[in-house]
Amino acid sequence: MDNDKIDVNYVADLARLQLTDEEVERFSSQLNDIIGYVRQLEGLDVTGIEAMAHATPVYDIMRADESRPGNGTQCALANAPEKSTDQFRVTRVVES
Repeated sequence: MDNDKIDVNYVADLARLQLTDEEVERFSSQLNDIIGYVRQLEGLDVTGIEAMAHATPVYDIMRADESRPGNGTQCALANAPEKSTDQFRVTRVVES
């Protein structure tokens, strides 16, 4: 993996992007710079350093799940383009 180069045209084709020759050249240079920085990181001694997903602790702070009154069916359907029996009417998306 010492001489890895990213084929920008191949990646752009996978992403269905059309790039100019100038963009291909610029992105190739930028990606090769990034690979160079990663190579520098590979040389660091990380013995004894614990792996982590985030630089700081992440806590899930959740509010209490409390029931509260809603706006009601009529309010929800007020701006619906089409409605039928207190429901939104939409075009069929599944063929039977």
